[in-house]
Amino acid sequence: MALRDELLKSIWHAFTALDVDKSGKVSKSQLKVLSHNLCTVMRIPHDPVALEEHFKDDDEGPVSNQGYMPYLNKFILDKVKDNFDRQDFNRMCWTLCARKNLDRSHLLISDDDAFKIWCIFNFLSEDSYPLSIVTEEIEYFLRKLTEAMGGSWVEERFEDYRLELNAKQACLNAWELISLLGSGHFSKGMDRQTLSMGITEVYQELILDVLKQGFMMKKGHKRKNWTERWFLLKPSSISYYVGEDLADKKGDILLDGSCCVESLPDKEGKKCLLLIKCSDKSFEISASDKKRKQEWIQAIQTCVSLLRLGRPAPHREARQKRREQRLKLQAEQEDLELRMRELQTANETKQLELEAMRKALEEGAASAAEEERRRLQTQTELQDRYRMDLEREKTVRQQMEQQVAQKSSELEQYLQRVRELEDMYHRLEDALEDERRARQDEETVRKLQARLLEEEAAKRAELEKIHLRQQRAISETEAEKQVLEKERLAKENALQDAMTQLDQLESERQGALEQYQAVIKKLEDAANNTRTWKHKVAHHEGLIRLIQPGSKGQQMITNWGPAAFSEAELSLREKEWQERKNQAQ
Repeated sequence: MALRDELLKSIWHAFTALDVDKSGKVSKSQLKVLSHNLCTVMRIPHDPVALEEHFKDDDEGPVSNQGYMPYLNKFILDKVKDNFDRQDFNRMCWTLCARKNLDRSHLLISDDDAFKIWCIFNFLSEDSYPLSIVTEEIEYFLRKLTEAMGGSWVEERFEDYRLELNAKQACLNAWELISLLGSGHFSKGMDRQTLSMGITEVYQELILDVLKQGFMMKKGHKRKNWTERWFLLKPSSISYYVGEDLADKKGDILLDGSCCVESLPDKEGKKCLLLIKCSDKSFEISASDKKRKQEWIQAIQTCVSLLRLGRPAPHREARQKRREQRLKLQAEQEDLELRMRELQTANETKQLELEAMRKALEEGAASAAEEERRRLQTQTELQDRYRMDLEREKTVRQQMEQQVAQKSSELEQYLQRVRELEDMYHRLEDALEDERRARQDEETVRKLQARLLEEEAAKRAELEKIHLRQQRAISETEAEKQVLEKERLAKENALQDAMTQLDQLESERQGALEQYQAVIKKLEDAANNTRTWKHKVAHHEGLIRLIQPGSKGQQMITNWGPAAFSEAELSLREKEWQERKNQAQ
């Protein structure tokens, strides 16, 4: 995905360069040429019919960037592999766009340096279109360039430029960045060759991923001789050339996570030796001094560590972190602006509420003043009315005192009567308690039913007497009937409750009688069930007779004793005795 984003930036420059009238559209013939060149440079089989087939429904005119993107993604970018020379790809896109946009009249740099600045711009620019580079990335590039030229960074000069840039647009396009560096504004005191070498060094680090380069001695594998080579360190390889012009490449040392680099002691007259161990072979190298030896060891160890962790080159990782930080700051800034707008809206709302409250308070104050005036007037009227009410109340109070004195005497008489009635009520409760005890005795002992009935009749007579006395008391207190009507009703309710209890006692007594009759019936059933047995006993024994309830008539006397047989049984026995006698004769 990172490769596609980098390729799209260069293709965007080429597409906009073909848009001569800046309408955002390019003719199909130009797109055919562009597509063919892209396929050739990126080593992709080109299908000239695919473009016509893709845009066969759009024959009205040129194609926009949005219209060209589906074709570009499907037939070119989806097929691309990282097996082509990116410098040739960038050169082709640069050739198309520089012809239209680059103004060489005031530049102090060569076209090759401008091309390298253009590539660096694509690397550092944002991923949004149209492409631009922000102030932070401009500062990063200028610091790198100043360090590569061996100069000192002047913070005040860049701060002045930052203020000037922020006042305009706070970002630059590719051609503005080339004009800025080509004008020599940040390279004063440096000649053109130094500037060109600085641009080349930054280009090699950022675009070609060259982490370190320089001359060192290398020991051959076959002849074992020591030869000076120009070494170029990249994240995954170390290439060595005959010279620093990179014209004659002699070989590569491929790095992976299993590689290691270590220091060797001096031998064979060579000093500052280091050994690079790879999976297939090892390489002995001699640096010019101990400082360069240590720098190369540290740089190679850094590359191996990155390969083990699967991380990109340091400058690419740093670029990603700067972008993430900018996005985070942008999100925080947008959030802060949103909060400020919300606070401003809330403040305006509060202002309106305060204004409404102020108006309401003013209206409330006017209303309160009017209400106070009305209250004072009402209070005056109430005072006059209260004075008259006090005089009337004084008269009424005197009358009430007289009535209270009269009522007090009546109350004393009433209380005396109430106490008498309470005594009578207590006696009635005692009678009811006696009746309850009598009912319990009646339930437990059936033999005392007659006496309980008599007691019940006596209690009923006593209650009637109490009722008569109450009636007489009511007749004697007819003058107090209206005052004591409620108490009388209460007493009558109590009497009704007592009568109800008596009725319950009567029903319970009837229940006891019914139970008694049920028991008698069960005994008679048992006697009938055992009659056959009794006959057998009487037939065989003649001397035994079970005791059973008999009639209340005159008892008979036989040789077996009094009341041993009933008349029916005696006649039956006489008949049986006569039959046995006849049979014996």
